Amino acid sequence: MNTVKEQEGTYLASFTRLESALNQHAPEWLPKLRRSAIESFAELGFPTTHDEEWLYTSVSALASTPFEPARVKLTEELRQKIERLPLADLGCSRLTFVNGNFVPELSKVREVPKGLKAGSMASAWKTHGALIERHLGRYADAKTHAFVALNTAFFQDGTFIEVPKGAILQKPLHVLQISYGGGRPTVSHPRNLIVVGETGQASIIETFVSLDDDTTFTNTVTEIVAGEGALVDYTKVQQESDAAYHYARVQVQQERSSNVATHSIQLGGLWTREEVTAVLDGEGAESHLYGLYVIGGRQHVDNHTIIDHAKPHCPSREVYKGVLDGKSQGVFNGKIIVRPDAQKTDSKQSNKNLLLSEDAIINTKPQLEIYADDVKCTHGATVGQIDPEAVFYLRSRGIDVHDAKKLLTFAFANDVMERIKYQPLRERLAERMYARLASRS
Repeated sequence: MNTVKEQEGTYLASFTRLESALNQHAPEWLPKLRRSAIESFAELGFPTTHDEEWLYTSVSALASTPFEPARVKLTEELRQKIERLPLADLGCSRLTFVNGNFVPELSKVREVPKGLKAGSMASAWKTHGALIERHLGRYADAKTHAFVALNTAFFQDGTFIEVPKGAILQKPLHVLQISYGGGRPTVSHPRNLIVVGETGQASIIETFVSLDDDTTFTNTVTEIVAGEGALVDYTKVQQESDAAYHYARVQVQQERSSNVATHSIQLGGLWTREEVTAVLDGEGAESHLYGLYVIGGRQHVDNHTIIDHAKPHCPSREVYKGVLDGKSQGVFNGKIIVRPDAQKTDSKQSNKNLLLSEDAIINTKPQLEIYADDVKCTHGATVGQIDPEAVFYLRSRGIDVHDAKKLLTFAFANDVMERIKYQPLRERLAERMYARLASRS
């Protein structure tokens, strides 16, 4: 295993070696963006626990692992394995990616409004180059975030979705992201851009799964742009293998009177860091952030969120819940910023955690930064165990003690899952959640 500094040098050398191939079919403006990003990474290096934003999350194991760029040839056996994945078929359009690369033969787009574009970023350069140039890399900052810089430098493909003005997507678009190591530690850098035009409506589901138990690193960045009056619902489910590392940056830019809800469900992975930032940059914009992490063993999950109220009359609501078992560790850092011009802000934030073992650890830090005087903002966090009185009540009704604890834990977590609007996904997640709790009895 390399040291962190050696691995930083490996990424820099890899970029020098691959730069020409990465830019071979790219538009003329992209090489400059990539070059700027890798220079930022060279300056930043990997974050350490000396950084305030990474105080409870060490990247040393990830950063010192010699990951190789993922290159996998899909066989018929792998295709069949993908089709059998529990969340593969949700009864809606599906875009399938393996290690960040689009697989058209495993994708199907149907029942979409006229003018909607949904598919591979790499194939959209020619037809939507101006739109992509206008938005890509403008919101997720590669200058201050090392993993965003790596993604910007190395990504080859990802999801591009454009919902035109006034268009309504009746069913969700499902983006299936598959990690496959093929017996080696591999890294992939999926990059997503979702642009919903004025008064457009769209629901996007993105699921991350593993095909094997190899050590993989998924480094993904998603930028969501919600136009004036747009309605966007984005759900991200992470259930990669117990050997997987997963970093995700979800950056939401909202214009006037737009309404965006994000749902983050984290079940898998050895090490997960997810950063969700919503910038309410238009008067009357509304943001909802929901999250659920259910972890055990030695899993580590870190959620960092920011709701940035930049304009007045913007409400926001945030609810994150955690269920921690074994020797797992969780981190929640939620920040609400109210800018000087953002009068009449109405914001509420809540983080609640349920510890199922004495060895589980949660570090929670809700924050408010308020620079306006006419606002209503509240935040809070709780950490506790299953209520023994509630267990006693269920046992008095003839329910076994283990079943009683499962029911109470499921009810605690289901408060977040019920907010997912698409019923097939909600039901699949509920089944997997309950089965997971049952296996820990």
